[in-house]
Amino acid sequence: MVTPLRRAPQRGPRRFQPEAKLATPARVTSTVLSRRGVPIRLTDERWAHIVEEHCELAGMRADVLETVSDAERVLAGGHGALLALRTVEAGKSLVVVYRETNPVDGFVITAFVTRRLATLERRQQLWPPKT
Repeated sequence: MVTPLRRAPQRGPRRFQPEAKLATPARVTSTVLSRRGVPIRLTDERWAHIVEEHCELAGMRADVLETVSDAERVLAGGHGALLALRTVEAGKSLVVVYRETNPVDGFVITAFVTRRLATLERRQQLWPPKT
């Protein structure tokens, strides 16, 4: 009797795999400069993911890119990610999660709108520097 092979259980948190590790490169839709001057790209694949998971952002691609380039604040995220924040209305912010892989390249991971600003306040603020 043959026993079927079982997959080994995954250990640790599931991490986002950047486009550079994909077999076929994703097409770049737009590139903007972050507050640190690093080019940040938004691919079709990432934009489709954002709109699929957060339908309220449909039609807001320019706002997402503007949030990266003209963020009111940049906070430290997990695993080297950065969070760009921009107020969209009183008590509501657009958050764009992105990563700067090196001084000349970066990419958007996801984006969402939140009212849970108190949760974000716990993170380290990177820009503008607190005095």
